[in-house]
Amino acid sequence: MATQLKDEIRQTKPFGSLEQEAHLSIERTAAVLSHAMAEALKEQGVTSTQYNVLRILRGAGDEGLCRGEVRDRLVSQVPDVTRLLDRLEAAGLVERERGTDDRRYVTTRITAGGQALLERLDAPVEALHRDLLGHLDDGELRTLIALLAKVRAR
Repeated sequence: MATQLKDEIRQTKPFGSLEQEAHLSIERTAAVLSHAMAEALKEQGVTSTQYNVLRILRGAGDEGLCRGEVRDRLVSQVPDVTRLLDRLEAAGLVERERGTDDRRYVTTRITAGGQALLERLDAPVEALHRDLLGHLDDGELRTLIALLAKVRAR
């Protein structure tokens, strides 16, 4: 049975508004999901944001993407994408190539090592998604997705 947020956080007073309760419930849920993902990725030595970058670059294929395009596609925004890419490059998971026509344009691509890491993580991450959200039926998932999109679009 689903628990109420007020019970989870041991709040004894009513929330100030339904909007406040909804906001805090979204934050609490995001924290639970984020923690579970971080734990699943920890043994492979990557963070959720690094994993997100690798998935973005896998999707980009051989064309790769520039830093700004990677930044714009991240699920969670980070203040310094350059340093994030530096760490992934140092780990051998991505490679960067400076453009010949415009030396300011640097293309980032996933390496074979990055591809292999994602392949190792594909099944465990899919299992994690099923474990965390598989108790919801397709209709509930579609409703949840639509409601969250509506909140983001406000």
